Amino acid sequence: MRTSLVLAVSAALVAGTALGLAPAAQAVETADPAGIRFVDIAGEGGTVLKANVVAPAGAAGARHPLIVLPTSWAMPQVEYLAQARKLADSGYVVVSYNSRGFWQSGGEIETAGPKDVADASKVIDWALAHTAADPDRVGMGGVSYGAGISLLAAAHDPRVKAVAALSGWADLIESIYSGRTQHLQAAALLGGAGALTGRPGPELKQILSDFLSSDLAKEEDMIAWGRTRSPVTYLDRINANGTAVMLGNAWGDTIFPPNQYASFYEKLTGPKRLEFRPGDHATAELTGLLGLPNDTWTNAQRWFDRYLKGADNGIDRERPVQLKSRSTGGYEGYPDWKSVHANQRRFDLGGTQRVWANVDSGANGGVTLLTNALDQFLRTPPVVSVPLLPRAFAGVWQSERYDAPQRVRGTVKVHTTVASTQESGTLVAYLYDVGPLGVGKLVTNAPHTFHGKAPGQPFTVDLELFSTAYDVPAGHRLALVVDTVDPLYIEHNPAGAQLTFSSPAADPSYVSVPLREE
Repeated sequence: MRTSLVLAVSAALVAGTALGLAPAAQAVETADPAGIRFVDIAGEGGTVLKANVVAPAGAAGARHPLIVLPTSWAMPQVEYLAQARKLADSGYVVVSYNSRGFWQSGGEIETAGPKDVADASKVIDWALAHTAADPDRVGMGGVSYGAGISLLAAAHDPRVKAVAALSGWADLIESIYSGRTQHLQAAALLGGAGALTGRPGPELKQILSDFLSSDLAKEEDMIAWGRTRSPVTYLDRINANGTAVMLGNAWGDTIFPPNQYASFYEKLTGPKRLEFRPGDHATAELTGLLGLPNDTWTNAQRWFDRYLKGADNGIDRERPVQLKSRSTGGYEGYPDWKSVHANQRRFDLGGTQRVWANVDSGANGGVTLLTNALDQFLRTPPVVSVPLLPRAFAGVWQSERYDAPQRVRGTVKVHTTVASTQESGTLVAYLYDVGPLGVGKLVTNAPHTFHGKAPGQPFTVDLELFSTAYDVPAGHRLALVVDTVDPLYIEHNPAGAQLTFSSPAADPSYVSVPLREE
């Protein structure tokens, strides 16, 4: 029931937004007074892709850099029109198209599969043949699904010289199956929205069914399916092509968490830039899609200007890792992602604590899209009363009270020893900023699932929480809370299971917190 409810509500929300933007059916090669052409493009296998073209005024007779924008999951082809107009006004030919299987485009949803990658190349072919696009200056970009397809296309088509991948994924498995745990609300949102606005094929339906049913016999098949659709799988090709890659994401992205983007960024060898901001999935780019001022889109255009136009705008001389704190709203620049973690501070997870599974202690990560958007705009993360958390269902450890602010930057790591009364189980770790009255504000969290463990036998767990940038005020302390149930995730705790957390003398348990160096 929980899965069905989340799926239905999420799908309704996304579809409601999309329906408000959906264009009427367009004939081949139609145009409106604003200079937007609506066209049909033959994708892979002849599948019709509904697209629109926005070009600079007086484009005839001159070649212009090309930017291709695949639409986000479940969004119609008008999604990028506000940004397309800005780009066209600055000299770009912009082609945006509805990904196959969605809205008026033909075919079935491929979930960034090989046909989607081939479609991107077909769109580039069409643009070079039917517009004033320059074949030596091709870029791609987009939000979410469009970001993932753009990165995959860059790996397979060396004509793509620059990419701006916003709120996307580099590793699909690490995104929605991190810690070997299904991200329930994320999968339900994608599945529901896809069914409402597109045509899921048999493969996608089977994958979603296997994913949500926790069928371990299908796990390797699901992982293989996800690897095919993960840009990190083709990292060597992107590096060989020398593609200039800009990655942007939100700290609280509950569909594509930031860790997998940061890891991918570190492995890129060409021109690269990484930006993290407060918010949830695609909320950092939202105002730009509405035509309002937006830092993400401004930097995306600067990126294209530098690597498609050759503009000396300084973006390549800025520190390439740009972080915006959830607490202060200010930007910080770093030379690389490793430098973000340069200063580590630990606190111990001493003693032994035992918790019963299957009961939500009250600590949780919130609701996909809603919770972290509220934190972005109102700075109101989920809160709990740490002293009142039921110790039968939650393990709680606290640091000392800090005399000075603790500026958490990057990826918090948990190292502990666990024993379970059952061979399978799930735990969810939360880091809280705890004030003088015991009220804890959520800093970050992450799940971990295990299978095939001998009951009663301790084993080590090393868990990376989702990366963040959060300032803990002076006089506060940090608290690690671990329980076994969270509405964001599918849990694997058999009825009556107990988890025991310990800190052996030979291998002490701890939390390692990355802090900004002053």
